[in-house]
Amino acid sequence: MRKSPKTTPKMLFVYTTVAKKTDATRIADRLLREHLAACVSISAPTESRYRWQGKLFREKEYLLIIKTVKKAFAALEKCLLKIHPYDCPEIVAVPTEQVTSAYAAWLQGQVKIPK
Repeated sequence: MRKSPKTTPKMLFVYTTVAKKTDATRIADRLLREHLAACVSISAPTESRYRWQGKLFREKEYLLIIKTVKKAFAALEKCLLKIHPYDCPEIVAVPTEQVTSAYAAWLQGQVKIPK
């Protein structure tokens, strides 16, 4: 019998983007070293179009999908704001509705909740 997904509002996907792959890997490695994330997925370059200071831009960016828990978000956000190369970085947290219990247990075991 298959295990049914478990509702886990404590898990978050946090999204941020950077222009350079070196910045993406540096941020991912830092978050993992500090146990603020269990996993960071880095996308292939994607095209972002946005308005900044009244001008339109089209840039190549790397998307980081950071898997963490809600209780670690404040520390993760503080770390990202400190090390992120952008003046106004995208930091968007999206709670999960359902996740398998095995994955949720693994994730929660990897992230240390700051005191």
